Amino acid sequence: MTVGFSGDVAEYYAKFRRGYPPRLLDALQTAFGLDGDDTVLDLGCGTGQLALPLSTRVGSVIGMDPEPDMLRLAREAATAQGVRNATWSLGADTDVPALGALVGERSLAVTVIGQALHWMQHDSLFRELAPLLRPGGGIAVIANGTPLWLQDSAWSRALRACLEEHFDTELTASCGTGAHDRARYARALEAAGFHDVQEIVTEDREELGFDQLIGGVFSAIPEDSLPHPDERLAFAERVRLALPPAPFVEEVRVSALVGHVR
Repeated sequence: MTVGFSGDVAEYYAKFRRGYPPRLLDALQTAFGLDGDDTVLDLGCGTGQLALPLSTRVGSVIGMDPEPDMLRLAREAATAQGVRNATWSLGADTDVPALGALVGERSLAVTVIGQALHWMQHDSLFRELAPLLRPGGGIAVIANGTPLWLQDSAWSRALRACLEEHFDTELTASCGTGAHDRARYARALEAAGFHDVQEIVTEDREELGFDQLIGGVFSAIPEDSLPHPDERLAFAERVRLALPPAPFVEEVRVSALVGHVR
């Protein structure tokens, strides 16, 4: 998994990426019977938006990401929040076999993958994770809302048009949030031997100010495409002029696709 979300992109990610609703964490805890004896792997953990709240519900969390800057910011957030049961490991989905050699078989309760699976080889990953999971444990593939530029609203369509013009490309990828992606992942979980595959959904409404919106956009642009620091104010103003006035209302559908091992 090579993404290029380092440097300033990681800083925007830490500051502006949406967290996960407590209702979803409650549902994951119930679905997998998580308790203080369990270890959870957050694969593609970013700056810890999912690993850190999960750390209060289990014995330990391993946050794994291929970007050193993401892990640095995750460590800083853990320290600021007083989290002491999180370990941060540099690695990608292709490093899961090596991780297995370290932690041992049947040692993980759950592997969570939040808004990162579209960067991974999910078919082989699911097969490699299965022997590392304890009985009754499993995988949760989490989509934390539709990308800002692909939503069904006037402001989102205006944002998409502005970004497509600036980057001279068509923005169609759902980043793993689309119904076709979820169905594809569900089939892959079943093919890898996971059972009781189902989707857990929470829905909320949020209002974004412009700073939150443009910060969210910057957090999703690979570093080599991010506007130069000297050009960001002008870029942001161009986006602002293309949009209706704030606030920008989002209908946030958070989906956890879960599968269990026996």
